[in-house]
Amino acid sequence: MKTLLILRHAKSSWKDEELDDHERPLNKRGLNDAPRMGEVIKEHDLVPEYILSSSAVRAHLTAELAAEQCGYEGEIGGGRELYSFASADYLDALEKVDDGYSRVMVVGHNPGLEELAEWLTGVYTSLPTATLAVLRLDIEHWSELEEGGVGEMVQVFRPREL
Repeated sequence: MKTLLILRHAKSSWKDEELDDHERPLNKRGLNDAPRMGEVIKEHDLVPEYILSSSAVRAHLTAELAAEQCGYEGEIGGGRELYSFASADYLDALEKVDDGYSRVMVVGHNPGLEELAEWLTGVYTSLPTATLAVLRLDIEHWSELEEGGVGEMVQVFRPREL
């Protein structure tokens, strides 16, 4: 049994329209919501053993702030390949995760993350910014991820509902 935490990046700033999309930072709300989701992770005893994140500034900062707040002390993996809006790219990265990790968190972008959650569980779940979805996966190895049936949506935490 594995647990997958899916965290969509927190709210980003559109203040500087000259910035490349990859470089957009978090806005004030995002800077508040990202650590708040880290608190939720800690409160629900969901601290990941490994974190994968998109290299986009807004996603990586979300990962860092949540990780710091929940007490995660490991490295944050991932990179440019997770600056993606396609579920297949997240799936490819997850299938390569070391099987020694039982609880992994991925931080990234929609629609890829919503599609990933739906692909694994068979149920569509809306993931607004800074939303955390917790999936229980009936697998022993990350390479066993497959469409439908292997995942169950256990809980969804949306910042505005906390």
